[in-house]
Amino acid sequence: MEILIVGAGRMARGIGLRLVRNDYQVRIADRDPDSAADLASELGASASGEVLYNAAGASVIVLALPYEAAKDLAREWSDDLADKIVVDICNPVNASLDSLVTPEGTSAAEEIAKAAPGATVLKAFNTTFASRLATSEPLDVFIAGDDPDAKRRLNEVCANADLRPIDVGGLKFARTLEAMQLIHMKVQDQIQGNWSTALTIAA
Repeated sequence: MEILIVGAGRMARGIGLRLVRNDYQVRIADRDPDSAADLASELGASASGEVLYNAAGASVIVLALPYEAAKDLAREWSDDLADKIVVDICNPVNASLDSLVTPEGTSAAEEIAKAAPGATVLKAFNTTFASRLATSEPLDVFIAGDDPDAKRRLNEVCANADLRPIDVGGLKFARTLEAMQLIHMKVQDQIQGNWSTALTIAA
């Protein structure tokens, strides 16, 4: 399976490292081709980098972008994203970490789904910090979405990447996941978390 990661930042790197270590083919796309090429080079032979242009060839697209950029791209690529699994990982928080910037009663994932109505949008990875993803330790990944088959496929990808997928329900639960991560981000100074803590469910 080929997975397209749109974006070349720290989250793209963390997810990309997980995938290539477990034999997935990864494409990195970014508006800056040098950034895409640099990350692909770091990820190794299973990855390639390119300038941002379209979603052709990939069945799973991970939007490793800030909220507004992800929504704009979904709108721009709406036709290309039809019938594809689109994974939104963003946290739509304001600069002071005291509020979400999405309209009341919705989520970033739901807004992205409106922008690309033919896509199957899932929310995942937003509760994991990039530094922890870049390790090989097991982590919980909470997944929200309305399509059982799409969730099954992402569950499989996560399990193969040494992650524990946890299905939290329909896409409306992306609102809860985004609110959870807002609190997680807000307390980093208080707990000396250094942006490297993880949300997990302990048995």
